[in-house]
Amino acid sequence: MKTFYYLFITAAAIILVSFKKPDPLPLYKNKSAPIESRVNDLLKRMTLAEKVMQLSQYTLGLNDNENNINDLSKNFDPHAGSLIYFGSDPVFRNAVQKKAIEETRLGIPILFGFDVIHGCKTLYPIPLAVGCSWNTALNSEVCSNSAKETYLSGINWTFSPMVDVARDPRWGRVAEGYGEDPYTGGQFGASAVRGYQGQSLSAPNNIAACLKHYVAYGLVEGGRDYSFTDVSQQVLHDTYLVTFKAAVKAGASTVMSSFNDISGTPATINKYLLTDVLKTQWGFKGFVVADWQAIAQLTNQGVAKDPEQAGERALNAGLDMDMLSDIYHKYLPDLLKQKKITMATVNEAVKRVLTLKFKLGLFDNPYTPIVDESQRYLQPATKKAANQMAAESMVLLKNKDNVLPISSSIKSVAIIGPMVKDSTDLMGSWTGRAKAKDVESINSALQSEFAGRVQLNYAHGCDFDGKDDSGFDEALNAAKNSDEVVLFLGEKNSWSGENTSRSTIALPEIQECLVAAIKKIGKPIIIVLNNGRPLALKNIEPDADAILEAWQPGTVGATAITGILSGRINPSGKLDITFPLTTGQIPVYYDMHPRSRPYSGNYQDIPTEPLYWFGHGLSYTTYNYGDVKLSSIKIKKTGHLVAKVEVNNAGKMDGKEAVLWYISHPEATISRPRKELKFFEKKLIKQGEKIVYTFDLDPERDLSYPDANGKQVLESGDYYLMVGSQKVKFEVTD
Repeated sequence: MKTFYYLFITAAAIILVSFKKPDPLPLYKNKSAPIESRVNDLLKRMTLAEKVMQLSQYTLGLNDNENNINDLSKNFDPHAGSLIYFGSDPVFRNAVQKKAIEETRLGIPILFGFDVIHGCKTLYPIPLAVGCSWNTALNSEVCSNSAKETYLSGINWTFSPMVDVARDPRWGRVAEGYGEDPYTGGQFGASAVRGYQGQSLSAPNNIAACLKHYVAYGLVEGGRDYSFTDVSQQVLHDTYLVTFKAAVKAGASTVMSSFNDISGTPATINKYLLTDVLKTQWGFKGFVVADWQAIAQLTNQGVAKDPEQAGERALNAGLDMDMLSDIYHKYLPDLLKQKKITMATVNEAVKRVLTLKFKLGLFDNPYTPIVDESQRYLQPATKKAANQMAAESMVLLKNKDNVLPISSSIKSVAIIGPMVKDSTDLMGSWTGRAKAKDVESINSALQSEFAGRVQLNYAHGCDFDGKDDSGFDEALNAAKNSDEVVLFLGEKNSWSGENTSRSTIALPEIQECLVAAIKKIGKPIIIVLNNGRPLALKNIEPDADAILEAWQPGTVGATAITGILSGRINPSGKLDITFPLTTGQIPVYYDMHPRSRPYSGNYQDIPTEPLYWFGHGLSYTTYNYGDVKLSSIKIKKTGHLVAKVEVNNAGKMDGKEAVLWYISHPEATISRPRKELKFFEKKLIKQGEKIVYTFDLDPERDLSYPDANGKQVLESGDYYLMVGSQKVKFEVTD
């Protein structure tokens, strides 16, 4: 009987177990649960080792291919929080992600990042050029297109946009940002964020943006990369933080700290900037990632005795993810034991990283769709937008006697210079996944543009640098046998970007000598420049009848160059950065503060004025600005002012005109720049048409300025509004 009883109980238990509900799905895997709840649930389940790995980023190497898929364990740790993915194969990427999802205890997905600065496979003009377009809507479009190509390559996170204010063109990374003006950089940075991230990070083809380099990296001494930055608190808030604040407000997901030592405290360990300003004052909810091995480099900067102390200082300052130093992984557990960091600090950093992964939808859809390369790269709509951006970003600097566009009476043109048949150097720095074979050369575009109309006489002339002038004779013969000469000069793409500081921003002597030699022939000379920084053109500008700044325009930029030369395209770009007359004028920028003696203090050996100011740019048509009309000449601080100006296209060609509105406040408590850009707008104006441009001025937004603590100050008194050549006065009262 007892045996029967035990058998009965056992059978009943088995039956009950068979009807038992399965273990509930962990909350963090519940797609319908709020992200914050999912993050908190996952965090509770994680070990310390799992947490520190989420704060660690590594690389997935250059040589990965399908033969590696079955033996990935040697190449990466599937617990890694993030990998910088150098490949473009979504199949391989998904195989890596599968190991993280299926072969780790909690299945936390990896965040794949990469430097997609101005395009993935389709390259757009360098950002410095993009700022000259004054078209933020188009910038959002090209960043959205770039995001799609990037997403379909297996990357969820781009280290872009760079919103450093750059006023020293000796600094090579000036190519990566939007120029010298804080307002301009902020507007373009915000538009890039909106383009990359879209309406929802979890939607297909959207990726997370990363603002860099936080902060004042463009102010490194002498333009020398990675160097010291001496900046006052006032200038920090008034200039260098402005762009980041605007892009954070636009919803940027992440921020990258800069390499530079900021007045004695490197950005990597700068608690005031990373925590007090960014996370507390601005309410930034994303995470901060170090730049490449920046935590390890703190020992070089003399602020950490060893890697362990570097990790301690970085985490406590508010730096959440360690890029490639492997210091957080190695030392955070011991630092916790020593009570030099707290678990609360670790948890806060991990929460920020996990939150982005949930927002990107990586927990619910961790894999990249497999799309054939022919359907994800270099699509017609993408190339069309790239061509438009190239066209709108090019700046006509000089056009003596309207030598451009090339007249229909011209029968032969000499096309000379190292850029004519070059494709690689049209790409610019940071070439993403692009290949030179996909980039149209200027020569090819010229042949298409002028086929059957103009005879093109080609000569190489000279290389970008060096002393070999053996090609000069051929170039001179081409010039002699042509009605006009177009010289295609500039910089190699490797001359700008990271670690490309230069002591002079003039063209190499061999190119200047080529210009001087051809000038002696007596034919009209048009110079087309392809470069990644402002150039000092003092030695060649007098010899040129026209100068077109075409920058490094990317995959289809050559057709924009030739379209401007032929007159098919009316140039509409205006400089987002000043061109000094010589390197010796640096720094020179439009919003400098007034001197105590306005008519003294000039250089004694060269002119003080630069060659081309910020905002300079010519057109093939004529725009006449009407009188500025204000809704009132006196407003309260809580009011607003509407300013209007009518612009008439009085020329013979349709064109796009960017109208730039500036303000000045000559009686401020803290001195203000001579003028500050506060609004810009670009519109198409057809031949003979009049268009009204409107600036709705909000005193709190447009007239206030930060003090040394970042607190906005709005003062009553007289202000001036400037647009075109006009300057009108208005008053702000309490």
